Amino acid sequence: MSDRAPALDLRSGPERVFAHLLVNNLLVSVVNYTVWFAVTFWVFLETGSVFATGMIAGIFLVATAGTGIWFGSLVDHHRKHTVLQVSALASAVFYGLAAAVHAMSPAEDFRTAGSVPLWCFVVLLMLGVITGNPRTIALSTLVTLRVPEDRRDRANGLVGSASGLSMLVTSVISGLLVAFGGMTAVLTLALTVLVLSILHLTRIQVPDDRVAADGTDGAEDATPESRVDLRGTLRLVCGVPGLLPLILFSCFNNFLGGAFMALMDPYGLSLMSVQAWGLLWGALSALLIVGGLLVARVGLGSRPIRVLLLVNVAMWAVTMLFPLASSVLTLTVAMAVFMTVMPFAEAAEQTVLQRVVPYERQGRVFGFAQSVEQAASPLTAFLMAPLTEFVVIPFMTDGAGARAIGDWFGTGPTRGIALVFVVTGLIGVLTVLVAFASPAYRRLGAAYATARAPEAVPAGAVPV
Repeated sequence: MSDRAPALDLRSGPERVFAHLLVNNLLVSVVNYTVWFAVTFWVFLETGSVFATGMIAGIFLVATAGTGIWFGSLVDHHRKHTVLQVSALASAVFYGLAAAVHAMSPAEDFRTAGSVPLWCFVVLLMLGVITGNPRTIALSTLVTLRVPEDRRDRANGLVGSASGLSMLVTSVISGLLVAFGGMTAVLTLALTVLVLSILHLTRIQVPDDRVAADGTDGAEDATPESRVDLRGTLRLVCGVPGLLPLILFSCFNNFLGGAFMALMDPYGLSLMSVQAWGLLWGALSALLIVGGLLVARVGLGSRPIRVLLLVNVAMWAVTMLFPLASSVLTLTVAMAVFMTVMPFAEAAEQTVLQRVVPYERQGRVFGFAQSVEQAASPLTAFLMAPLTEFVVIPFMTDGAGARAIGDWFGTGPTRGIALVFVVTGLIGVLTVLVAFASPAYRRLGAAYATARAPEAVPAGAVPV
């Protein structure tokens, strides 16, 4: 997967600005996700309601899927630096309003799941988290703007490492903050970091940062009054050979990945204590950072679409194989492989989009992809949990499945969950093999090879 492109130099050249923006984005992402995790923990501790915590997750997932296209339009129609600033400012405003609700309401109002002040508080916090999402889309377009084309795959690897680091840090500090300082400590940290982020951005200049689209970039319906431009974005996505199948492929992967969202915790907790399970996931999250750094080090080569599919073969193969034995060791090895190679898949998709999509529409295409792909996992999670509990577990406990394969596969609730993982992994492997043989794979590969990469970094640009 290595190529001869020069390594990223984050100390000078166009990449230096990208490094500043990446770190800024990382810090804001950490505090936003800390707020999300912390309010989930806090609401459960205050109310004891699983329904309330499920509603918080639902608000986040539905809002993320529903706002991606609009946020992408904002990114295309405004300077990226402005998007980063306004996003942080909006999050700070929502967190400030939430802090006011928290301070002015009696403590008893937050101890029942049906409390109006509780849900005003929660919704304001989740609005603050969601308004941080345009930064993710803007950062992908900033890779195009500030990193030369032959190093963008490596820059995307660093973005993946930053995501892994934010997950690792968030999982640690959110629990500690809630335990020792409650939501007051969480909001104090969030507001402090957001203010520092805004001040930091005032000192960073992004050369050639400009409005990518002005409403006249080739779409009949892309007027200043109608800047979401869904039809224009769909025309563009469908106009690049194989691009829509790539997005749908990623969506289908997320659809299968919903099984993990619903079932991985019950499966892991059936094999080990909750303390050990938490420590294991902390270590596994660190492997996302390792995988991203590997991408930054070796790159993706000249055929990132092939890398994307090969990585998915590995991910679904280990998903299919690890549940065959009820073992902590096989689970740990499989998840280690999964987490290490995942940044390669994410970087490959980003690199392809950055090359085949015109810069003027990258925000909308990234937002469209985010909406389509993010909509899949929660749908599967909601479907998979009852299907497993009411159909598969009885099937493998005292049903036909237990009688047919129970002698070697095992029986009981844990083996029922294991069977779901095996079937999910098998479907995933078969899907990737079909994708390898599809005309869409060859068309997109040819389009990538012949596309003139959007070069937004002028020669000799010197960042501040």
